[in-house]
Amino acid sequence: MKMKRKLFCEISPFTYRLSVEKGIFERHLKDLFGNTRFAKQRASEPLPVLVYHHNSLIRRRLGNVNMQLQENKATNLALAVKHIDGLLIRPGETFSVWRLIGRTTKRKGYKEGLTIAKGCPSQGIGGGMCQLSNLIHWMVLHSDLTITEHHHHDGLDLFPDFGRQIPFGTGTSISYNYIDYRVCNRTSNTYQLHLWVDGEYLCGELRAEEPQPHTFHIHAENEFFSREEGVVYRNGEVYRDTIYRATGRTLDTQLIRTNHARVMYELPPTTEIKE
Repeated sequence: MKMKRKLFCEISPFTYRLSVEKGIFERHLKDLFGNTRFAKQRASEPLPVLVYHHNSLIRRRLGNVNMQLQENKATNLALAVKHIDGLLIRPGETFSVWRLIGRTTKRKGYKEGLTIAKGCPSQGIGGGMCQLSNLIHWMVLHSDLTITEHHHHDGLDLFPDFGRQIPFGTGTSISYNYIDYRVCNRTSNTYQLHLWVDGEYLCGELRAEEPQPHTFHIHAENEFFSREEGVVYRNGEVYRDTIYRATGRTLDTQLIRTNHARVMYELPPTTEIKE
């Protein structure tokens, strides 16, 4: 049987680090010589129109993950939101998570938190930032903003649901700085992100200068578990309805995600699985 050739980043921890730093350097160059106008100005006063708000529980029990990592995540999120809170995204500007937060280091006060490495739970300094990008992404989905960079934890359902409030498959994956989450404002409206941590929840508001002409509804359909060649998968589809505010009429329904994710935990024995 022919052995699969290892990628350079898979040879050793050193080559992996080199590959990461190469990706970081290339993203810096691309941004330096590109023509993207990044949002950077912040305002202490909130814009008048509340587009959407959401709260995300910080300390969640995720399988057998050490709860200290959840405590550390609370610290990391509290540090990170200070770099984004109040941000104005004006027409033609692009919001980038990493352009604002920067590298999460121990020197800046970040602690070991939960990360995902090679499809498995791991830990690293600044872990937990995905929860921040998840929250922002969920709010953006309810706006007329355009998502220009979005990465998934593709193909894996890593943890059992714990108080899930939003459809599976609407999360994001980020890693400084070459795996980013970016949103462009292609409207004539100005938007604002308001983020804070209240101790128990990561809280967010997406605000605007003017009311949007549309509202949005995100929902899941055809959700089920299946067993394929002895492996259990989580399946489903996520749709986004665009609704004209003035009439309440649905203008468009868009499939934004098809899930077929390998389940990486033990399902309760009562779970129905399609064979």
